Amino acid sequence: MTVKPIPDGFHSVTPYLVVPGLARVIDFLKQAFGAVETQPRMELPDGRIMHAEVRIVDSHIMMGEPVGEFQPMPSMFYLYVTDTDAVYQRALAAGGVSEMAPADQFYGNRNAGVKDSAGNRWWMGTHIEDVTPEEIARRAASRAGAQG
Repeated sequence: MTVKPIPDGFHSVTPYLVVPGLARVIDFLKQAFGAVETQPRMELPDGRIMHAEVRIVDSHIMMGEPVGEFQPMPSMFYLYVTDTDAVYQRALAAGGVSEMAPADQFYGNRNAGVKDSAGNRWWMGTHIEDVTPEEIARRAASRAGAQG
């Protein structure tokens, strides 16, 4: 049997988080975004999580706690969701700190953002309008002019 070079369910690019207190971040991802752990956690003798994997809808995220040269590095993620407002409220209830309340954006998405306990930023968006590149440019210029 031939082994697939990219496992089923994975994309060519897979984020890898290195964060302290990983169990808390995994709990946040489960509560806020419906993440599912896809394999048993690999733990170090001191109880830290060396490796874990979750799936949010159709995307995998690998993660581990800081070890040796692999130190924490907060990241930023953008999740497309069907209801930005509902997911934002779930993320707040799960312990996320608001970065931006839900709002319609000039480029056609309704966005919101939260920060987790490890400092990662999780932005969510629902596509609400198809906007041409020319219209986006016009709206961006108009917005920039209004903001001074």
